[in-house]
Amino acid sequence: MDVTVIGSCNTDLISYVPRLPQPGETLHGTKFAIGFGGKGANQCIVAARLGAKTAMIAKVGDDTFGKDYIQNFKDNEVMIEYVGVTSEAGTGVAPICVNQEGQNSIVIVAGANLLLTGDDIRAAEDVVKESKIIICQLEIPAQSTLTALKLAKKHNVMSIFNPAPAQSGLANELFTECDIICANETEAEILTGLPVKTKEEAFKATLALLDKGCRVVILTLGLMGSVFASKENLTPKHVPAQSVAAVDTTGAGDAFVGALAYYLSNEPSLTLEKIIQRSTVVASISVQSPGTQTSFPWKKDLPTELFS
Repeated sequence: MDVTVIGSCNTDLISYVPRLPQPGETLHGTKFAIGFGGKGANQCIVAARLGAKTAMIAKVGDDTFGKDYIQNFKDNEVMIEYVGVTSEAGTGVAPICVNQEGQNSIVIVAGANLLLTGDDIRAAEDVVKESKIIICQLEIPAQSTLTALKLAKKHNVMSIFNPAPAQSGLANELFTECDIICANETEAEILTGLPVKTKEEAFKATLALLDKGCRVVILTLGLMGSVFASKENLTPKHVPAQSVAAVDTTGAGDAFVGALAYYLSNEPSLTLEKIIQRSTVVASISVQSPGTQTSFPWKKDLPTELFS
């Protein structure tokens, strides 16, 4: 495999609304859609659509959503040997509201995702050790994510840890066992206790995350682009983003992470800055269409200059 993702599968239940509702308020929506989501699966699908050979390690429920999700992986040519099916919980769901500016609010009911165990991941050791990159997040149990990161390190496989949804008080091993942390500004604030409202504040948060023990930190900052730094180069660098008209920002961070994994595995001669620039373009394209995976582009539809 080029990219193996250990993470979540959720069915998105998307309501488009004039604005995000206040507590206790009922709003009339303008449109409703059902789609495929979950941070892990999203990142896997992006990498696959860009051309990476991908595998997914996950768990879905023995229900209609789960069956549909397995077919979705097949349709995107993702290896599903280690996508387990359980009757003990339903497939994860994510009710989402999207306002007219493309901003969203999301509730996750994890379901079967929380039943993905360390034993499940160790059973997939063969595919992990033969991968170029693994990606992990926090929509499965943190201990399972740690098992995956340790397994990757054991076999000298590069790992990307996307600490989302962010949690305070994470075990320090999650930072020391991964190679690259990729977080957004909200996640960085929770993980460091520092404000991340400006580029300069993002620089400080980047260094604070490096101090936790990973090799590379990338912070995505929405319209402000990204900043990154590494143990080898402790001077944070800013990568700007092109301004686009956002229709729906759901999944933009996942588009970035999936693209990051694709470029690291398939175009390793590129500098990290160039890889971040190209991943930012892929994410910016995704926000210009509605939905989550429905907005993720295929390689054939992207500018040829994004591929060397």
